[in-house]
Amino acid sequence: MVPGRSRFSSAILLILLASQGLAPSRAIAQRPPGPGVAAPDASAPEATASQPGNASSSSAPRLPNTFPPDPLPFQRGNPATPGTEWYVSLWKMLFVIGAFLGWVTLAKWVSNDARGLKVRPVFWNTLVFACGFVALLLFLTLASYGAGFFMAVLGLGVPVGAYINERNQRVPESGKVLTPRHIKRVTQRFLARFGIHLGGGDRTEDATGPNIIFIGKTRTGKIDSTTSKQVENSKGYMAAKELVYDAILRRATDIHLEPKESELSVRLRIDGVMYPTEPFDRAVGDAIVNITKVLSAMDITERRRSQDGGFGAQMEGRDIDFRVASQGTREGEKLVIRILDQANSVSNVAQLGMRKKLMQQIKDVTHEPHGMFICCGPTGAGKSTTLYACLNEIDSLQRNIITIEDPVEYKMENVTQIEINTKADQTFAGSLRSVLRQDPDVVMVGEIRDGETARIACQAANTGHMVFSTVHANDTITAVLRLIDLEVDPSILASSITGILGQRLARRLCPECKESYKPNPEFVKKAGLPVNKIETFCRPPKESANCANCGDLGYKGRVGVFEFLDIGERIQDLIRDSAAVSAIRAEARKNGMLSMKEEGLRLVIHGVTSMDELQRVVRK
Repeated sequence: MVPGRSRFSSAILLILLASQGLAPSRAIAQRPPGPGVAAPDASAPEATASQPGNASSSSAPRLPNTFPPDPLPFQRGNPATPGTEWYVSLWKMLFVIGAFLGWVTLAKWVSNDARGLKVRPVFWNTLVFACGFVALLLFLTLASYGAGFFMAVLGLGVPVGAYINERNQRVPESGKVLTPRHIKRVTQRFLARFGIHLGGGDRTEDATGPNIIFIGKTRTGKIDSTTSKQVENSKGYMAAKELVYDAILRRATDIHLEPKESELSVRLRIDGVMYPTEPFDRAVGDAIVNITKVLSAMDITERRRSQDGGFGAQMEGRDIDFRVASQGTREGEKLVIRILDQANSVSNVAQLGMRKKLMQQIKDVTHEPHGMFICCGPTGAGKSTTLYACLNEIDSLQRNIITIEDPVEYKMENVTQIEINTKADQTFAGSLRSVLRQDPDVVMVGEIRDGETARIACQAANTGHMVFSTVHANDTITAVLRLIDLEVDPSILASSITGILGQRLARRLCPECKESYKPNPEFVKKAGLPVNKIETFCRPPKESANCANCGDLGYKGRVGVFEFLDIGERIQDLIRDSAAVSAIRAEARKNGMLSMKEEGLRLVIHGVTSMDELQRVVRK
């Protein structure tokens, strides 16, 4: 064999053996003797000295044509022998992965919570992400494991702690996190899952949750104490109490429970606008839905067909009613809870926020001996609230007031309130026909939906009764056309109707944090306002003002934007002749009617609401 080729083959063999983690032995590493070369003596001391790891290998003489010994043994991968170092510590790597997942969970919670509470979500999302990313890099690159762990905790804890401090200042006591009360409550719940109950048998507020008591009701609206006790020990009962309690404190009118693939999202309607809040995991969310359905006397086994019901609650010495509606969806069962809080109701016309002249016109119509007063607008515009305020202006002891509603939203003293039931064939038209035989002075019909109800209402107005009702229409003029479309004779309609009030609800600017600005003169001119007399408008703060009064929403409460059509003799003639809309509107303008946009601009000028809010609720 050629000596050069033999040396090359030995080198290849050595590399292959080294790649398998085997230390080369002297016998393998030694080149076979070529022709004319004497073989080395196997008993020579070099054979022992050339073994890897031998202490004398560095000083022993090396034979000719042999490779030098390997001073460090080669090991490939994580060795299984004890006492040797790994490339990475598996336990520390698991901790790094856990810290990363913890960072992702915290960032997700901060994002959802900040968006739901409107606590500078962009700022906090950016800060938590940036600090967590830097902390993770330092954790992976610092030589000291302890120093890396400290930097990771510092990078994650400081921004999250700062966010919790800010969000806790804007939520009620029951909604604060990482407080002693919250930590105690979470600990009690966790231990209760394993049958460990702390605090003995005392039913303290920490153990029972928020100060709210659910009251179950039957299908007919009667109190059912058995269902209330039935759900007290159910899973998710505490979460349901906290959800409803927090929604009431935040002045929400509706709670939307919407199923997703892995969670139950929650949205609250506050001042007419939807705000997302912290979701529930799917197991707890389904338990909350079942608890609500049990309290409302609904079938918990039926998840596809739509159902409706209601329940009650006692909170801080007042009674609150809830109206529940369910609907099956692709992801599961959606639930909407309407909150009917008597404390938020309007007791008289003066609280509606009308200008003095308009308020006096409404009061005059309310005290008419007969006629029909119509309130129009889309769903959620406050039509029922306005009618309730008008009824409160009437002496219920001297006049017989009967209401027909679907359902009864607010209870009134000395007023006969009837709730229709379409399943029992009790409709608006049938109930109104029956009510007219009860010697009423004032009748309120919750909504005119069909021609029969419209015709009976007009006949009642022409026979000495004062009728209050609502119609879904965009403005006052289209409300007249809507009644005519329901096949009401124009001549009967013209003689029966007294006035029509169109309305919207706009959010009030928060007086604590609203800011003034100089509007664009071209915009002011386009709105039909005098440029030289308009100096400033008001709007919500562009940046977070940390306002505790409104929860940093920029708005608190709502105000009505109205349009009143007084039916005079001239307009009666136009309605009787089925005149065009433009003709009726022109005559109403001659009588001093202001459109909803003009009424809204008055509120903007006085700083009650913003121009953006007015454009949101009034399209023209």
